[in-house]
Amino acid sequence: MRVLALVTALLLLTGLAAPGAQIDADAINRADWGGSAKDEALLIKAQVLLDRAHFSPGEIDGRAGDNYAKALGAFAQDRGLDGKRGLSEEIWRALAATSSDPVVIKYSLSDKDVDGPFLDKVPTKLDDMKGLSALSYGGPRERIAERFHMSEDLLLALNPGQKFDRKGDTIFVVQGADQIRRTKAAKLEIDKSAQTLRAFDKAGKLLAFFPITAGSAEKPAPGGELKIRNVARNPTYRYNPDYEFKGVRSEEPFTIAAGPNNPVGLVWIGLPGEGYGIHGTPDPAKVGKTESHGCIRLTNWDALQLAELVSKGTPVTFLGEDKARKKPSARRRARR
Repeated sequence: MRVLALVTALLLLTGLAAPGAQIDADAINRADWGGSAKDEALLIKAQVLLDRAHFSPGEIDGRAGDNYAKALGAFAQDRGLDGKRGLSEEIWRALAATSSDPVVIKYSLSDKDVDGPFLDKVPTKLDDMKGLSALSYGGPRERIAERFHMSEDLLLALNPGQKFDRKGDTIFVVQGADQIRRTKAAKLEIDKSAQTLRAFDKAGKLLAFFPITAGSAEKPAPGGELKIRNVARNPTYRYNPDYEFKGVRSEEPFTIAAGPNNPVGLVWIGLPGEGYGIHGTPDPAKVGKTESHGCIRLTNWDALQLAELVSKGTPVTFLGEDKARKKPSARRRARR
């Protein structure tokens, strides 16, 4: 037993294994307040309930990350509760009261889930995306995880040994928001400092909350108040050399085909100004954690929900400051 424990500890330290590599679906559905806001099953359930209540935690992954904290804080504020210390029993009770349906359900894989076309390798550089007929998913696992607002790691943990490539197989998935708000947003509010987006109705009631990536110190997002110019689903992406994106070799404009792994994902909500917009992303785990080229980036599923809330002319107010570039540590500076 000591040897096994030592091996497991070494695997965890080297990143070759992760705690809770297999997760019990029933434990998540049964999860209730027990005094620990760090319980993995409770965290997953809380994230799903937030998603259902239209307070998006971004990618549902069972981790107490920044996007989860933002969504939880926004939910608490909306309910008049104190969310400064994270999940409390009072917040949990309010959250649990929003839905009593199981958060993990059984799902049978369909032809649409397992049939391609898929990309053998999803390119990460814009230059390598040129010439492809579509920026499709890299495989059924990516498609299924995105459909259910999950991380691929959580999907695997719920379904150990599953390859997700056979029609009719039954798997476990989380069931987040499945209903689109029918009320149109009267305005959007983007906080560049907090990296959040809020949609409000005519009465000023909060309709939806999303974590975002908004600009950078080098390429800031817009400021002030703008109005949406257009909403496009499954858009193509046109690169302009004037953007001078780092790592792009081409000196000529080019267009990248549509698809979920397109640089702007499944939705483009255009704003005034060359190349500015609110859009999806092929990297949901990076929302709120990396910088953007001046645009507002959401997960593909959040962008799709937002697209249903807005239309041409919807006002967008920008608050706060763009993300400051992190200064290198003294050790890193010394190495340069």
